[in-house]
Amino acid sequence: MANDEIYQRIQVAIMERRLAPGTKLAEERLTEATGASRAKVRQVLSRLAHEKVVTLIPNRGAFIARPTVQEARELFITRRLIEPGMVDLLARQITPAQVRTLRRHVAQEQEARNANDLRRIIRLSGEFHIHIADMVASSFLPRIMRELTALTCLIITLYDKPNTPACPHHEHRDLVDMIEAHDSAGAQQRMLDHLLHIEHALDLDSTEPAPPDFDAIFKRDDT
Repeated sequence: MANDEIYQRIQVAIMERRLAPGTKLAEERLTEATGASRAKVRQVLSRLAHEKVVTLIPNRGAFIARPTVQEARELFITRRLIEPGMVDLLARQITPAQVRTLRRHVAQEQEARNANDLRRIIRLSGEFHIHIADMVASSFLPRIMRELTALTCLIITLYDKPNTPACPHHEHRDLVDMIEAHDSAGAQQRMLDHLLHIEHALDLDSTEPAPPDFDAIFKRDDT
């Protein structure tokens, strides 16, 4: 398995809550599950550590990061500084094809909610913000948003309130409506409100996660 695929599988597993904060990423177990060499696994772990998604502890190994409450607050400050500007730019340059892509994604989110598929809901909710970054003419924003989204998923896993949706279901649809209408000011305000809603859904309670299924995470899809 190539480095990028291992990296992406870990990112998706974090977004789907299959790799919880504090989980040890044992090199031996990862090499068994991926078929990659230890050198490749270490390269991926080093990349994730650079992005603050993984913590490398000398003589102990690599662990999925456990962001603190202060780090969570700082992350949302960062997102509020970046994402309103993203939707402002996109509302000025959105194309019909991009609108269709966003609407398809919102429809997939609704399907996941109808099926009560929590893992898919969380992943798709994060990917919506990455889609917006991908559509803005910037070579930096997509990478930044992927890092921030993965960290946000860890924070939600640690601090979300039971039975409280971190991402209100209608807000992504509202954002697409405003972006399509070229309502830059409305889209910026909606994004600010949206990020505040996510942050305000956080708490300090968390439960002990079940052990991750590495074989399922790295299983090849032959279909």
